[in-house]
Amino acid sequence: MPAADVSALVSDAAAQTPDRLAIVEASGRSVTWGELEDEVGRVATGLATLGVLAGSRVVMVLGNSLEFVATYLGVLRARGVAVPVNPGATPTELALLFADCAPRLVVTDDHAATTVREAVDAYAATAAGQTSLRTVVVDVELREGERSYAELRAMPARPTPPLLDDELLAALLYTSGTSGLPRGVMLTHRALMANIEQVAAVEPPMVHGDDVVLGVLPLFHVYGLNAVLGSVLRHRAKLVLADRFDPQDTLDLIDDEAISVVPAAPPVFAHWSRVDLEGRLGPVRMVLSGSAPLSAEVIEEFGARTGVPVHQGYGLTEAAPVVTSTLCSNDPRVGSVGAPLGGIDLRLVDDDGRPVEGDDPGEIQLRGPNLFSGYWPDGADGPDAEGWWSTGDVGFIDDRGDVVLVDRVKELVIVSGFNVYPAEIEAVVGEVDGVRGVAAIGMPDEITGEAVLCFVVAPERDPAAIEAAVRAACEARLARFKVPRRIEVVAELPLTMTGKVQKGRLRGRERRRALSLVDEPGGSVS
Repeated sequence: MPAADVSALVSDAAAQTPDRLAIVEASGRSVTWGELEDEVGRVATGLATLGVLAGSRVVMVLGNSLEFVATYLGVLRARGVAVPVNPGATPTELALLFADCAPRLVVTDDHAATTVREAVDAYAATAAGQTSLRTVVVDVELREGERSYAELRAMPARPTPPLLDDELLAALLYTSGTSGLPRGVMLTHRALMANIEQVAAVEPPMVHGDDVVLGVLPLFHVYGLNAVLGSVLRHRAKLVLADRFDPQDTLDLIDDEAISVVPAAPPVFAHWSRVDLEGRLGPVRMVLSGSAPLSAEVIEEFGARTGVPVHQGYGLTEAAPVVTSTLCSNDPRVGSVGAPLGGIDLRLVDDDGRPVEGDDPGEIQLRGPNLFSGYWPDGADGPDAEGWWSTGDVGFIDDRGDVVLVDRVKELVIVSGFNVYPAEIEAVVGEVDGVRGVAAIGMPDEITGEAVLCFVVAPERDPAAIEAAVRAACEARLARFKVPRRIEVVAELPLTMTGKVQKGRLRGRERRRALSLVDEPGGSVS
């Protein structure tokens, strides 16, 4: 009988293979399945003593660590709602998130403690003291009112009742969504477990019980959280956690730990393109690429250099996340993202929502038990009455039944696999003194896939001064990957008759500039 929730996968593994290694950190710490089960139970018990009830939100601002895994699974077992957050978020971003989801608890470590404390103070000030938010810190000297992680896990595990309703909210993951600003994607226990089982049914398997899986993708991202961690738990494989990717150090880790499966994001391939890989990937049987498109040229070059196959997939936070994989294809062409996983329906529709015919591209719509329940807090913009949800991505289905992505309806910019929506950058830049117009778009970047390019109109200020002011504002209020790589001060922006910025023209100008068909930045954008 399948497990009812993700934390129950640990209980099952501990009952059958308690002494087998489950998770190893690059630093050397490790836990067996039996030890992980005890830790998860202790954390769940501790959360209950701190007032975490069914539905209580617990924000996790943690790097890839044993504490992240135990806290995440402990929250699920306590029937709370896990809210993993990028540790690189700014105090402003965190305070806005606190205000949106009203968490009961925030758990952080030494890398993000200062930022979290600033955010907690800012949130308390705006809430006029009407907040019960408490803070738990890992390996950090406590300040008044805080609890340590050691205290959280101090009590022996108490039995928890079984999950009776898998439609209970399990995780809230903030993404740009389809409206432009960060929104909480509501993933139920049903959605998380459905995608874990859909991935587990793929043949040949992405992960099996004898695999050692690299855990360098951030666990706060849905790819690392459910596609990687979830699959490891499901198959009782071993997960090797690393808090950051380094081209050489990660290769050493692969060799030292005999890692056989490497889930990666496109920037990994860009970094490794500059490294001698001869004999460095000996234990690896498969590389899995996701979170952003990977070009056919990169896949072919990597395969030719290493002899290791790269299987690409397509997914979204709202799909928990895996939708397609080249492992599901009969004979995938390089450049496709493969066929849908079993249990997931995929169709293409035109601008009027009607199914497209023939080889024409269309917007991708999905249906399946892995889909989210809408955006926080009221389930807005979720699947329709028939279960279909529009992704905002455009693609076509080739003659072999595989999906090929061609465009995005949304203006989303994907930096190192992380979603960045221009509206968020534009809101920050628009508040800078002297700015009269702003437009943010994506531009190609060989390392991160895309980077943010920001056009600014500020006729009353010196261009150098406004550029510095815009950069300072972005660095203070936005996570580092959202900060514009380039800021161009221009005389005016191209507008429609209704006053909307014509971002297609901006993107076209940037493509021409990259090909040296236009002069260097400056002046009007035509």
